[in-house]
Amino acid sequence: MGRARAHSAGPHPSSDRHPRRPPRAPAARAPHRPPPGATTRPAEHQEIAISASSPSPTKGGNPGAGTAAVELRGITKRFPGVVANHDINLTVRTGTVHALMGENGAGKSTLMKILYGMQRPDEGTIAINGEQVEFATPGDAIARGIGMVHQHFMLADNLTVLENVVLGGEKLHGIGGKAKAKIKEISDQYGLGVRPDALVEDLGVAERQRVEILKVLYRGARILILDEPTAVLVPQEVDALFDNLRELKAEGVTVIFISHKLHEVLSVADAISVIRRGTTVGDADPKQVTARQLAELMVGSELPNPESRESTVTATEMLKVEGLRIAKPDAEGIERVVLDDISMTIRKGEILGVAGVEGNGQAELVEAIMGMLPLDAGTVVLDGRDLTPALTRARREAGIGYIPEDRHRHGLLLEAPLWENRILGHVTEAPNSKGLRLDPAAARRDTERIVREFDVRTPGIEVTAASLSGGNQQKLIVGREMSHRPKLLIAAHPTRGVDVGAQAQIWGQIREAQREGLAVLLISADLDELIGLSDTIRVIYRGRLVADADPATVTAEDLGTAMTGAAAGHIESDEAALAEAAVVAEEELGKLDVPLAEAIEDAVADSAEGAAEDAAESAAEGTGGDAAEGTTTTETAGDDAEAGE
Repeated sequence: MGRARAHSAGPHPSSDRHPRRPPRAPAARAPHRPPPGATTRPAEHQEIAISASSPSPTKGGNPGAGTAAVELRGITKRFPGVVANHDINLTVRTGTVHALMGENGAGKSTLMKILYGMQRPDEGTIAINGEQVEFATPGDAIARGIGMVHQHFMLADNLTVLENVVLGGEKLHGIGGKAKAKIKEISDQYGLGVRPDALVEDLGVAERQRVEILKVLYRGARILILDEPTAVLVPQEVDALFDNLRELKAEGVTVIFISHKLHEVLSVADAISVIRRGTTVGDADPKQVTARQLAELMVGSELPNPESRESTVTATEMLKVEGLRIAKPDAEGIERVVLDDISMTIRKGEILGVAGVEGNGQAELVEAIMGMLPLDAGTVVLDGRDLTPALTRARREAGIGYIPEDRHRHGLLLEAPLWENRILGHVTEAPNSKGLRLDPAAARRDTERIVREFDVRTPGIEVTAASLSGGNQQKLIVGREMSHRPKLLIAAHPTRGVDVGAQAQIWGQIREAQREGLAVLLISADLDELIGLSDTIRVIYRGRLVADADPATVTAEDLGTAMTGAAAGHIESDEAALAEAAVVAEEELGKLDVPLAEAIEDAVADSAEGAAEDAAESAAEGTGGDAAEGTTTTETAGDDAEAGE
């Protein structure tokens, strides 16, 4: 894998001042992940390398490996109108990393809530280390050595690591020196690198996650549930997390790893179980199964093959922002610049991706364009219209669609029915209203259309948004925003926490609209998503756009380096730079007159051939000095050949 090459370091130009080279229409590039588009059909051959029983225990390395740490038998859980879990059977071996996979709404979260004591099963049994147990509360599960790290961290930003860890567990080791020593002991034992005196608000996302892991270990957890632990991590942080998991496994800790990222699961898991439509459909050996087989087992159908696509970028500027600056007071009342001189242009039919570690200004950038944050300086222009003084509703009506980062806070009314959520953000637009009056009947009909076209799995449009799984909530939002045919779509983490099936559907809808001229600002922590969807990528770091990249020539590792501030300017892999240099050299040689080009090549060949003959003669005469001289001449001829080319 090539290292990131930073071609310039100073103030980074905006995309309109430093445009990506013109789209290469004849040359199509394939996205990194399979896009949607092909018709799926039922997969009846999904049991390759997959067994209906639990996988065999992992060999070696752990004295407890092979015994069952967790056994779930016949787990069934019903809610009004929905069977979340049906006769689920799962065995997790001691000292292993066991991945649990499935679509959104498949029942993974419900199953883990049952194991963690947050919900009680209607049927079935739970056994921990061979002993049958019943959990009425999470406290019961913690007492049995089970800990859970949720996808959304549960830390108090204004407290130190020490204070967060001991909160609620003061009776274990007190709140002073003894507790601090215990935290350091656990941190050193598992390679977590946690500083007890650090303020949580000063920690990065990866450090906060390690604090969450330490919290459950501090309480004596030997069975660790991780819910989507890599969702907000850059590749280097993912590697570090996996090193931590291997340390935990080596010490006999059992890890249940919930994830949608197939390649990550295959790299770290010892065993994989797949849940579909509320029941277990098989277990897999990660050494024998492919990512595609897992994905198809999860969704119950074949995924489409990758397709190449030509650029849809036009010369028409759709969004132009210049000199955006925002300063906000922090928790201590000190004003800090969160956006600093942000300038960018997105053209019609273009997807501009923004990469960055969370907390570096992405959220403020989106809110500034949406009119949710006042600007200290700068302008926002959409399709030639200055929206800088406009309110959020006016910007929506002007043609901005918005898929928010936090769908619960900014995208849905959780206790309202689906048809009311269809109206949200578009109250004054058809079909939701006629003139100044709402049209509930039309909104209901259009909600039913969205449910059909965007495959929102729901018993009906009268159920609340809270009753849907995360993936189906996201598909409802995407359907709502796409239905108004926006000029610009701001998509903030559009597939975070959704399964591969929903992900493919969302990508397909975005690409289809892009072909019709939609401009997209894509914010994502999923670097493969950015590379696969974007036409241009910018990197944001501490409120500034510090780097840009061509998705066709950059790797996730290169982007990860830039996201930490270690690279700036134009980023590309060494391999891409060398390949481009070779093409340029070939083009330059082709510009020469044919006789002259041939003469150069002949001269280079003759020079190398003559030098080789001289070296051979010297070697035959046995004159070491001449032989050495001949060798030097050969090397020089080679250098001349390179210079000639």
